[in-house]
Amino acid sequence: MRPAGPADIGYHRKLVNLAIAMPPSSINKPSRHSDAPRSGARRIHGLDTLRALAVTFVVLHHYTLFVSERSTFGWFGDVGWVGVDLFFALSGYLIGNQIFAAMASPEGFAPGRFYARRLLRTLPNFYVVLALYYCWPWFRDGMTMLPAWRFLSFTQNIGLLAGTGFSHAWSLCIEEQFYMLLPALALLVAAHKRSLRMAWCAIGAGLALGLAARAWFWLHEVEGQQRGLAHYYTYIYYSSLCRLDELLAGVALALLKNFHKDLWARLVRRGDFATVAGVLVLGLVFAWSLHDRYAFGVTLFGYPLLALGFGLLVLAALDPSSRLGAIRVPGAERLALWSYAIYLVHKQVCILAARPFADAGYGPESALTIGACLALSVACGALLYYLVESPFMALRTRFVPQAPSPAVSASLQSH
Repeated sequence: MRPAGPADIGYHRKLVNLAIAMPPSSINKPSRHSDAPRSGARRIHGLDTLRALAVTFVVLHHYTLFVSERSTFGWFGDVGWVGVDLFFALSGYLIGNQIFAAMASPEGFAPGRFYARRLLRTLPNFYVVLALYYCWPWFRDGMTMLPAWRFLSFTQNIGLLAGTGFSHAWSLCIEEQFYMLLPALALLVAAHKRSLRMAWCAIGAGLALGLAARAWFWLHEVEGQQRGLAHYYTYIYYSSLCRLDELLAGVALALLKNFHKDLWARLVRRGDFATVAGVLVLGLVFAWSLHDRYAFGVTLFGYPLLALGFGLLVLAALDPSSRLGAIRVPGAERLALWSYAIYLVHKQVCILAARPFADAGYGPESALTIGACLALSVACGALLYYLVESPFMALRTRFVPQAPSPAVSASLQSH
């Protein structure tokens, strides 16, 4: 696929302004919204920094696509689409660690408890924002909405086309599919007598399947097609099958932590090395994608490299002695806490908030408009967190408490 030239940029902006929407939902659902720092709960500051970085990537990128339609924030905003990949890597690790740690404990893994806790975390915010889109025409700003069952069944991302409202729910759909399937797959693999080997084979097979799917869709739906760019988003970017890489990278880290403890102990003590290696890998991907994000090579190998780079950063964040693990960025903890809610509301907030400033003569690249839109996005996310997410998290703590911390490793067999 040839590099995009000046004639393509306007078309790209116009299409993406209608189509692309970045995730996240990722997490602390686990990764984008973590438990409040009440009750003295220990927080991993490195993971908070990564969550805050991920949501910043996403918000700035969406601002350039849906509001300013220019490279307002330079290369940082242009590559901001990778924020969703970072969220996915965090999700894979945090959810995988919950499942594997429970499986390795004497109490064992309780699927009912897991699903109840997941849904109490992810659904309330999602339902409130979905209701805003369906029940408040001003909020959806004339965008056509898909049938509600597509959102409620978390299949909205499948075959997603440009121009629909709440399109950035695609990442939440992928994550919910992941939450539903991973426990069942983990239990199925654990029943095998060579379960640990099977687990690693499953991760490798998932990565290979994703690469093969991207290659097939690029060759048959993107290359040489009149609507190749639109097809790229529908068949590759929004596709669950094509976006497994970062989730699986996080699962691999969780598997190492729980069932390869000696190796994990050696790796997690090298956080600074992992940080440098991760930044170098990500820098390569950023430079490559800025040249031509939609090229065949980037499509095939860019996502696995992002998975590697962000996986290394997650590993570094888990080393409390590393610079990434020890740093406490002012405001990062709160931004991480509110990140899921911010993700859900920020796009429409920015679109709608920019208009009165434009009417007053302040363009989308003025400091006043940018500052107001970003501040309102954070404020609305915080409001959603305190009014909706936090009360449901309190209910979760009361009625579906976390199982006791595991003490023994035994569920997946090493032979």
